[in-house]
Amino acid sequence: QVQLVESGGGLVQAGGSLRLSCVASGSVGMIDVMGWYRQAPGRQREYVAGINSGGTTNYADSMKGRFTISRDYGKYTVHLQMNSLKVEDTGVYFCNALSGLSPQTAGVKRKEFWGQGTQVTVSS
Repeated sequence: QVQLVESGGGLVQAGGSLRLSCVASGSVGMIDVMGWYRQAPGRQREYVAGINSGGTTNYADSMKGRFTISRDYGKYTVHLQMNSLKVEDTGVYFCNALSGLSPQTAGVKRKEFWGQGTQVTVSS
């Protein structure tokens, strides 16, 4: 099993920045991809960004140019640097990890892991 713990959320003024972190523990060797999702009250959870074991990143269109995802392999940690924050970015941000996707982990049953989330509030 994999456990994910997010941190770094808080309240920030529009135009400001926050850096979220997610620490993975447990069977971290089975992880192929890590990423971030967010969910605002009354809205569906949406994809924010992802990064695979090779360092390839992907972003939702609304986050491109403002958010940057990175990975610290030594500490099994993924970060999300959020700049130029908007009120619309307010929500709970969840760390996500996927296993069983790469050829190296093909023998592992595909699984998805989630953290408990960290609140990000952007004020005007």
